[in-house]
Amino acid sequence: MQSTKLKSIMAIALSSAMLFATAACGTSDKADAGTDSDKGSDAATITSYDVSSVEKDDTIAALLPESVTKDGKLTIGTNPSYAPAEFLDADGKTQIGYDMDLARAMGNIFGLDTEIVSSNFDTIIPAIGSKYDLGIAAFTITKERMESVDFVSYFTAGMGYAVAAGNPKNVDENDLCGLNVAVETGTVEEEAINKTAKADGKKDITIQSSKQQTDATTAVVTGKADVFFADSPVVGYAIAQTDGQLEQLGKDFDEVPNAIAIKKGDSQTTEAVQKAMQKLMDDGTYTKILQHWGVESGALDKAEINPAVE
Repeated sequence: MQSTKLKSIMAIALSSAMLFATAACGTSDKADAGTDSDKGSDAATITSYDVSSVEKDDTIAALLPESVTKDGKLTIGTNPSYAPAEFLDADGKTQIGYDMDLARAMGNIFGLDTEIVSSNFDTIIPAIGSKYDLGIAAFTITKERMESVDFVSYFTAGMGYAVAAGNPKNVDENDLCGLNVAVETGTVEEEAINKTAKADGKKDITIQSSKQQTDATTAVVTGKADVFFADSPVVGYAIAQTDGQLEQLGKDFDEVPNAIAIKKGDSQTTEAVQKAMQKLMDDGTYTKILQHWGVESGALDKAEINPAVE
């Protein structure tokens, strides 16, 4: 398939349901492939950005409903395996990354203690409003997700692939038929791969879906998968952290907003989150956090509630 045709198909597919059409072939599932996360690529090499100077904004804090403030905590669900957005520090417990720094900065604006809870990615959205006040886990905005939660945009990221250094298996980004493709469970990348159409004479794509992005990364490093598919900041960071064992395949594509997830219909919390994020953008804290993690290219200048997606 020619690359110009590929991009046209990709644009149509993503606009309808974040689908994926880089290759016309079938799919088969292989859940939780690659489980040696202790060999993953996301060991912390830098510490969190210090947000202790971010002070409470009484006007913004007053917007939050009692359902959020009554326990004095801002409880956030995340999946800490998606470096550099969210991952575990060297202690194996503390969630760090640019999403986590932004989360703690917002907690300070609200005058609340920020409690971050680690969960599998695909379980976070269903628990927002009951177990969590917010979900912050590099969520890509999709129409399907917007049926379940409200969103406040704060970052933009594309998609990308990574393969073993030197691409020893000669992976072609425009034709993944017959290959083992590693993804994190519940991501738009997994959804996209699963929507791939089957064509006569093509071999199936084998999907290696893991609960942790670290396992998807490790699967490629160890040769258990041919390529992994993830958000572009994650691809870039994984490459940087694997000491030359990985390289990017092709270029980033299809940039879309990432957003904070809030209980559907909770207009008070949604407005408070939007104003808090906008304040961080306007006072420069947001830019400093992104620069700290080397992802300032994904910066937005406006936090929007439920921005339109195609």
